[in-house]
Amino acid sequence: MASPICEKAITEALNTGIAILKFISPNDVGVTGGHQCGFYLPKSAWRIFTPYAPVKGRLDKHNIKIIWQSQIETDSVITWYGQGTRSEYRLTRFGKGFPFLIPDSVGDLLMLIPKSKNEFAAYVFDLDDDIQEVFASLGVHPFEYWAVYRKDAMEKIDKESCLENKFQYFSDALKQFPCGKDFSKATLKFISECVSNFEKMTADDAILECYKSEYRLFQIVERRICQPEISRLFKDVDDFLKTAASIMNRRKSRAGRSLENHMDYILNRAKVPHEMRPGIDGRPDIVIPNKSAYLSSHYPLNKLFIVGVKTTCKDRWRQVLNEAKRVKKKHILTLQPSISVNQLNEMHAAGVSLIVPEKLKNDYPKNHPLEILSLEKFIQYVSIKLKK
Repeated sequence: MASPICEKAITEALNTGIAILKFISPNDVGVTGGHQCGFYLPKSAWRIFTPYAPVKGRLDKHNIKIIWQSQIETDSVITWYGQGTRSEYRLTRFGKGFPFLIPDSVGDLLMLIPKSKNEFAAYVFDLDDDIQEVFASLGVHPFEYWAVYRKDAMEKIDKESCLENKFQYFSDALKQFPCGKDFSKATLKFISECVSNFEKMTADDAILECYKSEYRLFQIVERRICQPEISRLFKDVDDFLKTAASIMNRRKSRAGRSLENHMDYILNRAKVPHEMRPGIDGRPDIVIPNKSAYLSSHYPLNKLFIVGVKTTCKDRWRQVLNEAKRVKKKHILTLQPSISVNQLNEMHAAGVSLIVPEKLKNDYPKNHPLEILSLEKFIQYVSIKLKK
């Protein structure tokens, strides 16, 4: 059952016809070592709470009065930080002893209701029953970290803003880098929540969406975790080079594994039997249908597929020639935008075929004999072969 304060807040939002909702993050309350305590507000909804647009290079302050639950009043400020590397709105200045911006507030739901240009009502809910009541009453989906309620029409945050908010929330809670699988798992979760047609995307569009989004997530996490390390005073040049090398190596290893993880997801989604990094001769990235079939002398060779996964393959494609030698014809999934005709001819002569997302295929030269399949076509081809 909802509390009296929750019922009052819902009634006020319904009567006003507009409200901003957000879950309070670790960064809001300052437990992650950010610039300062204060509530981040969504850029995509700036017109609701400030007259200052998100203009790069500017620092703008909008003074407001907020009446909180229990009649707490604060003379606060909404600041647009557009200078340097910052690009964010933040609500700050609450005075000493403010009860809703403490570590225990992380995960609570903030409701901000504009009453006029410079005056707002605000509520913070820490009970699940109250939060679920708000979602049900205002039509807000519980998985969204940000939402804007408008009377008779829920205004959803656009895809990019939705992903950015979730990535920031994920990053705020981290103390160290997650493993590659955790990055990919989080990315898939956030995409499924923010991209309405994700499950209906072609395999080609889906893998590009996954890879691009995980890269953005990694950038946010890297900036969050590495900033203290690169801002410190280095002992000497060797110390600096060691730190730089560590960052670069992490970036390189992440990129390839990210593409492998999302290829694994795509094949699972398409119900194509496969085994990732099966540990057979040459250590290929993917064997279809599995390691046992590859090792069995009775399994038909025309139903075995070896796939190398390489973000770029202008030179590295030759590595697959020494992998799983029982299968002469190799496939390589790549995000390489284009490759020269000479290199394509060399691949063809070596028995290599490429798998390239449909949107990238158009940039490849036409006058070559190499087979280049879209991911969708490859999946169809393999599925047919396995059923025969």
